[in-house]
Amino acid sequence: MIEYRSIRVALLGAGSVGSQVARLLLEHADELANRIGARLELVGVAVRDVDARRDVDLPRELLTTDAESLILGADVVIELMGGLEPARTLVLKAIASGADVVTGNKALLATHGPELFAAAQQVGAQLSYEAAVGGAIPIIRPLRDSLAGDRIERILGIVNGTTNFILDRMDTTGASLEDALATATELGYAEADPTADIGGYDAAQKAAILASLAFHTSVPVESVHREGITGVTAAQVESARRAGYVVKLLAICERLVDPETGQEGVSARVYPAMVHRAHPLAAVHGANNAVFVEASAAGPLMFYGAGAGGVQTASAVLGDLVAIARRHVLGGPGTAESTHAELPVLDIGRISTRYAITIEAADEPGVLATIAHVFADHGVSVGELEQTINDGTGRATLVIGTHEARESALAETVRALADSPVVTSVASVIRVEGAE
Repeated sequence: MIEYRSIRVALLGAGSVGSQVARLLLEHADELANRIGARLELVGVAVRDVDARRDVDLPRELLTTDAESLILGADVVIELMGGLEPARTLVLKAIASGADVVTGNKALLATHGPELFAAAQQVGAQLSYEAAVGGAIPIIRPLRDSLAGDRIERILGIVNGTTNFILDRMDTTGASLEDALATATELGYAEADPTADIGGYDAAQKAAILASLAFHTSVPVESVHREGITGVTAAQVESARRAGYVVKLLAICERLVDPETGQEGVSARVYPAMVHRAHPLAAVHGANNAVFVEASAAGPLMFYGAGAGGVQTASAVLGDLVAIARRHVLGGPGTAESTHAELPVLDIGRISTRYAITIEAADEPGVLATIAHVFADHGVSVGELEQTINDGTGRATLVIGTHEARESALAETVRALADSPVVTSVASVIRVEGAE
C-alpha cells in the first residue's frame, strides 16, 4: 500500500454544504489520496454548537468551537460559515498562518475580495472560490483559467435558484408572485426571509464576483445596479409569454464604451428582464442556474446545472480542494487574481438595451400619434406595438417594444409618458435582453 504524506484540512462550518464536504472527505479519503498523491486529513470542523443536529452524522471528536486554534494547525482551510464576520477575520488569520483557503462565501468575496486576494498574494497562498457562484456549475475556473487568453465581452447569468423557480412557476402555471413564493418556501427553495433572493442582493454579489474576474477589474458590490423581482406581476409574465419571451432575473456583466467619454468601461447589473424563448437561458427551469458567456474568440458558451444544494455545492468545494492539494504536492505559489485592467464601472444610464413598456391610455383619436411623438422626442425608436381595447372603460392597453437605445433615454421616455395627458398610467416597464 502506498504511503502518502498528509495535507491537514480544517473546515469552518457544518451546515448543508459543510456537512457534505466533511462526509465526502471521510468517505472518499483513499480515492482522493490516489488522485492527489497526498492524503487529505480532516483535522477538525469548527461549529457554533457541537450538539446541534446536522444533515450528516459527523464524528464528535472532529467538532470544535475553537476555530482559531483549528486554523493554526491546518495546511488548507475551507470556510463555509457564510456572512462577513467572523468569516473575514478567520480567513485572514488562515492566510497569515500560511494556509490556503477554499471558500463558498459570495458575500465575503463581493465585499472584501480585494483585501483577501492581496493578503493571499503577499504570502503566496491560494484563495479559491468556485462554490461562491453557481453552486455545482464550474464557472470560476473556466473564466480564470480556460478563457484567460480570450477577451470576455458579456456575461448573462441566472445565478439565483429561488428567483428562477418563482419566475418559472409564474410562467408555466400563471401563478402570482406571492403564490409562487409560497410554493418555493414550502419546497425549501426559499428561506423564511427571502429578501436576499427576491430583492436581488444574492445575485448582485455574484455579479460583482463574475465581473471582477471576467474583466480583470475590481467591481465592488455597491457598484452593481440591483433590482429584484418584487415588482414582477403575473400580467407582465403573461404578456411576455404571448410575445414569445420569458421573464428571468439576470445578472449581466459586460464590457462597454462610455458613450460620453469614449473610454472603455464595464457594467454590472441585476434586474428582471424578458428573454426570447429561442435564447438558451429561456430553457433554464426550476431552481437551476446557468451562465451564458460571450467571448471574443471562443464565441458563446453556456454553463448550466444545479445552482444550490448541499452535496452539489460540495462538489465545487472539493474541486478547489483537490487542485490546491495537488499544488502542495508539486510546489509553487498560488494563482493570484488579475485586476490589471482596472476599468471604470459605468452607471446604469450608460448602457444600451431594449424595453417593453405597458401603458394604459385613452381610447380616442390621436393618442397613438401623441405617444409616438414622446418616443421620437427622446430618440427612442418603437419596434413593436400590441394594443388591447378595454371595452366600456374608454381606455386601451398598449404594450410597446423599443429598439435598442441608451438606458438614460429610455428612462426619460418613461417619465415623459407618465406625465402625458393621454396616458392614464405606465403599468409596467421591463428590459429585454439576449438576442433571439
